[in-house]
Amino acid sequence: MDDGPSNSTSREPTLNHADSTSLTGSGISQPSLARPVVPSASSTARLTSAAKKNASHLSESLGYNKFLLYENKSRFYVVASNTSESLHRIVKIDRTSQEELNVVEDEAVYTGRQMTSMLKMIEEGNKLSGGLSKPRVFYGVVGFVRFTAGWYMVTINKRSVVALLGGHYLYHCEGTDMIPVSWNHKIDKPAEEQRQVSIFKQVDMSKNFYFSYTYDLTSTLQCNITSRNKLSGGKWPFSDRYAWNYHMFDSAFRDAAAGTVKAHWVLPIIHGHVDQAKLNVLHRVVYVTLIARRSRHYAGARYLKRGVNDEGNVANEVETEQIVSEALTTPFSYPGQTVSAERRPNPRYTSYVQYRGSIPIYWAQELNSMTPRPPIEISVVDPFYSAAALHFDDLFARYGAPITILNLIKKREPQPRESKLLHEYTLCVKYLNQFLPAEKQMDYIDWDMSRAYKEKTYDVISYLEDLAEESIEKTKFFHSGPEPYAHYLHGPNREWRSEMMLQNGICRTNCVDCLDRTNAAQFVFGKRAFGHQLYALGVVDSPNLPFDSDAVNMLTEMYHDHGDTLALQYTGSALVNRVETYRRMPHWNSHSRDIIENFRRYYANSLLDADKQLAIDLFLGIRPDQTGIHTKRGGYRDWYAIEHVQPAYVLERSRPGIQQFVDASSKFWSEYYRPLLFTSFLKHYAYLMNSTLKLPGKTLKDLEQSPFYPPKQLSRRTKASHIRASKRSAIPRITVVDTTDEPPEHDDRQLAHWQDPYISEDEEIEYERYIEQCQGMYDNDETGPGPKDIMKYKTSVQLASGHLELDGFGI
Repeated sequence: MDDGPSNSTSREPTLNHADSTSLTGSGISQPSLARPVVPSASSTARLTSAAKKNASHLSESLGYNKFLLYENKSRFYVVASNTSESLHRIVKIDRTSQEELNVVEDEAVYTGRQMTSMLKMIEEGNKLSGGLSKPRVFYGVVGFVRFTAGWYMVTINKRSVVALLGGHYLYHCEGTDMIPVSWNHKIDKPAEEQRQVSIFKQVDMSKNFYFSYTYDLTSTLQCNITSRNKLSGGKWPFSDRYAWNYHMFDSAFRDAAAGTVKAHWVLPIIHGHVDQAKLNVLHRVVYVTLIARRSRHYAGARYLKRGVNDEGNVANEVETEQIVSEALTTPFSYPGQTVSAERRPNPRYTSYVQYRGSIPIYWAQELNSMTPRPPIEISVVDPFYSAAALHFDDLFARYGAPITILNLIKKREPQPRESKLLHEYTLCVKYLNQFLPAEKQMDYIDWDMSRAYKEKTYDVISYLEDLAEESIEKTKFFHSGPEPYAHYLHGPNREWRSEMMLQNGICRTNCVDCLDRTNAAQFVFGKRAFGHQLYALGVVDSPNLPFDSDAVNMLTEMYHDHGDTLALQYTGSALVNRVETYRRMPHWNSHSRDIIENFRRYYANSLLDADKQLAIDLFLGIRPDQTGIHTKRGGYRDWYAIEHVQPAYVLERSRPGIQQFVDASSKFWSEYYRPLLFTSFLKHYAYLMNSTLKLPGKTLKDLEQSPFYPPKQLSRRTKASHIRASKRSAIPRITVVDTTDEPPEHDDRQLAHWQDPYISEDEEIEYERYIEQCQGMYDNDETGPGPKDIMKYKTSVQLASGHLELDGFGI
């Protein structure tokens, strides 16, 4: 298992002194950590000042990615080091109390030599009690958790690289440890303690948990580059909505009385999905990154978390970000054109954000093991839609206006089920919209996607692409620089964008579960945005990308993995209906796979969801007896804040934050490229990344082929070609009579049918009749050549061989 960007030779944990000579003086700093040994006051003052000077010139975003745990009976000492192991921090954790968690951070930054001296001093001071233990290596502190007695420290012991953004590595958590903090860990109720520990571990942190040491993975790329979280004055410089370990580190690393936080030790971890692939475009390299962030608010299993809660948080809330960047240069910033000029953002990064979440009204389904699809009931009828108002006000605050609501639930059903929600949701949006300014009202689109798919003549994908184009036109997407100048040269009369573009607004998509239909719709929106992002980077000359090309096939697979992962987290099974289903191109085994996934979903929802919900609540720190927070509500008319419906991102207001971001002292380069360590390409993530050239059947010749054109096919297999001969013989012989005098006029629907043909049942029967019209002559054994046929055959053979005169035949 990879423990970092590259695999290196394993070695004993040490502290590096290579870069220490230029930053350190002689002596020991911060002697207060070891009580038995007290150096002189002058030495202490001098070296403490030197260590704090080291801290003063370092950026707060400096990433520490390797940790050593030393322990004795009274304390834990955790030493954090950067990639080159030249700078270190230390924190001590008291082990004498089971009830209280006492974490003390040393504010100084130590060099390698200073930290080694510090540890030797602590070792000498604790010799009588056994000294310090052999250090344990780990890769991050998740946080601290307590059940019935005593605290546990949760640490990351394995990690693997899954993505690379601007030189910042994104990691997947592969394994964790739970270490008791108290050295005399006494448990009054061992059975109850063990039960809660087992429940806590049911949330498998080795699956779908991601983090980064130097990049804020809880926020979008646009939010990070504009430094919105850092300038907003919040408690933490990241979005705690998506930090699933929030309650584990909040009590340990935040001093509520002093109003300070120990941000260096906080490692926010998101739950969701991260995927990255490489697009090779005629020797140009484009990175495509897909990040899904699941909210920790109102999180849980399918039938146990539906609708909205009193705080306006909805079930199955996921923010999906699609980042497309050209890997011509690594970092997010450029140096200035002159030595004195300011740094500027790298113009080769784009991002598009979507949102999914349950319908924000009070509704539920009673879990019954005998009913695969429990009936839907609206549990609370709120004529003022207070919870929905809080939800949409929060969306306005986070993303700005406009908000597009794409509601994909069914309209007509034999037994009303989803349609109950449609009526209530429509009234909800209509009620809230009447109080918004006309230009800020939410755009509500209700479209029965399932019924459109069942109508064979309806092109589901094309309709969604039209909606996607309209939505992207309203909200735009994030681009960190101006358009390529080539766009201006190709058409000087057209409008050319010379500055950064920001996304304001969001498309909120939902179906009843926010899974199958929602994922297909989000893929279409992502595909449309993908074309615009590539066009903004100057990679393609048109934002219209055809299906079945290598680029779109790669994006399709990424959204399939994205949808399967989110579905497994929420329901316990993978997607049932995929993109190919709505394109009317199902795989030959799709029907059997859908049956299996439906059965898995039914089994998980009926038997496993209760335990799953209990584990999630315990992991997130939600107690069974915990009451909801009484949220301050506005008036029934003024349900939104005026400042929230304004654009969330304005370029002029964002310029200070952008400059702060690009001027920050980023230490990512030594993590991305370690100049003092030999690294083979075969061990470097950028080389191992999935790409279009690694698709099945690809060779080096494909380097010269564009990934934006569908592969050439000599013939196209019809969808009726798999019918067995026994069924063909049972097809009735019918006669098709054309009674029209003139051919019918062609319309757009007919043109769409030609571009993506679908074989109807009548056409299939007609085709079988055509290809088998002479089959009876071949299969009839009694029908043989007659005397006249034999005579004609012999005459033809003699004539061809020259043994027969032509005159006798009048030729």
